[in-house]
Amino acid sequence: MNPPLPPPLSTAPRLPRLSFGGGTLGREIDEAASREVLDYALKHGLSLLDTAEAYGGGNSRQYRRDVFKVDDIREVSGEMHSSENIIGRWLRDRKNRDQVQICTKLSTSGGGARVHQAVRESLARLQTDYVDIYMLHRPYPDVPIRETLEALTEEVQAGRVRQIGCSNFSIAQLREAILTAEAHGLARMRTISPPFNLANPSAREQIFPYCREQGISTLIYSPLAAGFLAGKYVQGGPIPKGARFDIVPGHIDVYFSDKNFRVMENLRQLSAELGEPMVKLAMAWVFQSPGVDSVLVGARGPGHIDNALAAFHFTLPPELKARMDGWLA
Repeated sequence: MNPPLPPPLSTAPRLPRLSFGGGTLGREIDEAASREVLDYALKHGLSLLDTAEAYGGGNSRQYRRDVFKVDDIREVSGEMHSSENIIGRWLRDRKNRDQVQICTKLSTSGGGARVHQAVRESLARLQTDYVDIYMLHRPYPDVPIRETLEALTEEVQAGRVRQIGCSNFSIAQLREAILTAEAHGLARMRTISPPFNLANPSAREQIFPYCREQGISTLIYSPLAAGFLAGKYVQGGPIPKGARFDIVPGHIDVYFSDKNFRVMENLRQLSAELGEPMVKLAMAWVFQSPGVDSVLVGARGPGHIDNALAAFHFTLPPELKARMDGWLA
C-alpha cells in the first residue's frame, strides 16, 4: 500500500521572488555560457531553476521541422533536452543540489504511463533523485485529468516529486484539476506558471484571484513577452537572426498584434521620458502587480539577470503604475 500523502499546505509554497528560466540553455547559449549564467543566478538569489523536457536545441529544431516544415540550424546545440542535461551536469560538478529548487515539466502526454516514464527520464537528465515541483507543461485534453493526477500522486508518494503544478492552464482547467484532486484524495496543484506581461496580462483577471483563494503559488514566465517588450522588433520589419522569435517562430502569433505594438510604443515613449530602460519598466510593472509570487528570468548572460534585479529594486510610483495599467484598457 502506498504511504499517505502529506497534509495539504495551508498556504502557497514559498518561492524566491526571482527564479531562473532555463529555456535558453543549449538552445541560445552554449554549455560554457550556460554554466556561467547558472553560477551567476544562484549567487544572486535565483535559487529556483525552471526547466522542461521540451527545452533543448534539438527539440527546437525538431519543432520547426514538425510545425513549420523548416529544416535549418538556428540553435547553438542540437542536443535534445539540453536544458535539463546542462543543469544536471552543472549540479553534478558543483555538488550544490541542496542549494536549489528544481521545477521541470511534462511536455509530451498526460497518460499515466508517460507520466511515470517522463519523471524517470527527467530525473536521469537532471542527475537528481527528486524534483521540487513537477508541472504539466500544458493541458492534455485527450487524457482525463484524474488519470494524470493519479500518476502524479504516485510520484509524490514515491518521493520523486515534492509538489505538482501546471503551466498554461486556463482557469476552467485549473479548477477542474483542483476539484478532481479534492474529490478523489489526489495530489493537488500547488503552483501554476502562466505568462504575464504588458502584452498579455490576462492572468490577472481570473487566475491570480483564484490562486490567492486556493493557496496556489504563481511562477510567472515571459515578463518581457519573449523579448517583445525590449523594443527590438518593428511592425512589418524583419526578425533579427538568433532572436527568440527567430528560434521559436510560434511567439510571433502570440505577441505580434496592432494592440501590442501600441503598448510597446507607449513603453518606448515612457522609457525616453524617464530615462529608464524599457525592460526595467516592463519588468517592474510585473513585479508590482498583485498576485505575482515569483518571476522567471530567462538569460543569455549575467547582464540579463542584472536587468531583472534592477527592475525588482525599482519602485514604480502609483500614478506611473496606473498609467501603464491604462494602456491595457
